[in-house]
Amino acid sequence: MLRWKVEGAGKLVAPPFAGKGRADNLWQHSCFELFLKGAGAAYDEFNFSPSERWAAYAFRSYREGAGHLALDEAPAISSAMGTDLYTFTVMLSAEALAGMGHAGISAVIEEKGGHKSYWALAHVPGDPDFHRAECFTIAIAEDGRA
Repeated sequence: MLRWKVEGAGKLVAPPFAGKGRADNLWQHSCFELFLKGAGAAYDEFNFSPSERWAAYAFRSYREGAGHLALDEAPAISSAMGTDLYTFTVMLSAEALAGMGHAGISAVIEEKGGHKSYWALAHVPGDPDFHRAECFTIAIAEDGRA
């Protein structure tokens, strides 16, 4: 289970329900992301939208060789919006963590008026780039716990 909490969410633009299933370019609007890396240069990227659409990609190395990542079970996505608090929850099969040693968690937040901000547990200098290995700051134990 992954959960993001957005405080001060009064201006958050959350895309409306669009049907469950895969979709590309989710990061162009409010989107919550998970990056997983095992040994070597390869890593996986997951994008989860408040619309309940999701994407999963496998990269051979930094931003190279992206292809759709096959999942046996689609992620389950839910969210709740309060006056000033937004929570976003994803249930992802534990198989996605198999063989992974590090994770990065990030979010793209779109606000009314079109302003976007980029959030992560770690940032690199310059423009936001969640694909950089330096952003994968969470260690994952062999049993899949972070």
